[in-house]
Amino acid sequence: MPATSRKRSTSGRTRSGGRQTKSRSASDAISLLKQDHQHVRQLLKRLESNGSEELLQQVENELKVHTQIEEEIFYPAFKEALKSQKDAHIYFEALEEHHVVDLVLPEIKSSSEGSEEFDAKAKVLKDLVEHHAEEEETEMFPRARKALGATRLRELGDQLNERKQELMGEAGTDRTGVFERMLGRKKNRRRCA
Repeated sequence: MPATSRKRSTSGRTRSGGRQTKSRSASDAISLLKQDHQHVRQLLKRLESNGSEELLQQVENELKVHTQIEEEIFYPAFKEALKSQKDAHIYFEALEEHHVVDLVLPEIKSSSEGSEEFDAKAKVLKDLVEHHAEEEETEMFPRARKALGATRLRELGDQLNERKQELMGEAGTDRTGVFERMLGRKKNRRRCA
C-alpha cells in the first residue's frame, strides 16, 4: 500500500475517496449531538405544521434526553477544557437556554391541540431550539473541537451514546417519572454550577 494511503487511513479517512468513516463520525461527541439537533429540528418542523400531543411527547422525550446528556457529560468536559474564562459565557448561556425550553414545554402541553395558542407555542419552542442548536454548532462545538481534541471527543461520544441509551430505556418504561427525576437533577446541578 502506498505511504499516502496508509497515512490517510490512520487519520480517520477511508482508503478510497477520502471521506470520514461512519464509525469514527458516529462516536464523536459533536457528531452525535449534531445528529440529535437535526432529528429534533425535523420533529419540531412537523410539530409546527401539524401538531399533536403524541408528536409533542416525542419532541419532549428527545429534548429531555438530549439536554440531560449534554449537561451531565458534554458541558462539564467543555467547561473544564476552556483555556479562556471569557469563553465560559457559552457554557452558562447554553444551560439557561435549556432552562427556557423546560419552561416552554409545560406551557405547550397545557394548550389545546390544534388551537392557535398551541401552534404559537410550538413555533416559539422551535425558534428557541433552533437558536440554541445554531449557537452550539457555530460557537461551542468549534471551540470544543479545539480544546478537547479528537481522542477526548470520541471518549465523550461513547459516554454520551451509552447514557442516551440508558435514558431512552428509562423513558420507554416510565415516561413521566424519568423526566421529573431529570428536572430534579438539573436543578441540583444549576445550584452547584
